[in-house]
Amino acid sequence: MLVERVIHNNQIYAIIIRSNYSKDGVEFFTPDDFSQQLAFMKHPKGKVIQPHLHNVVTREVHYTKEVLVIRKGTLQVDFYDDNKNYIESRKLGSGDIILLAFGGHGFKCLDDVEMIEVKQGPYLGDADKVRF
Repeated sequence: MLVERVIHNNQIYAIIIRSNYSKDGVEFFTPDDFSQQLAFMKHPKGKVIQPHLHNVVTREVHYTKEVLVIRKGTLQVDFYDDNKNYIESRKLGSGDIILLAFGGHGFKCLDDVEMIEVKQGPYLGDADKVRF
């Protein structure tokens, strides 16, 4: 499967886009109400995306959502519910992308791993998460 969703109790915990996913145009994978949006874009040579600015819009963010881009190696992602109960695991490889939306998560590097993380800020350190 090229796009996977980890769903628990009708809640999207994660969206995974595999490295070999491709589709012409623009494809958003997240619901409109997510505070972090995730899309894939593929355009032909010569396509012009009109220059633009983004308006000042006040948004309220209740949960930190993280996007990980795996550049190298294999990463195991373990998913947990809000009560810290294990749900399932998925393996990510080079080029895979994951949006971590809800619930808990932990990681195990199955190889040497290089990844990029993108999330909302500002980061609040220990006030931003509960470790278990």
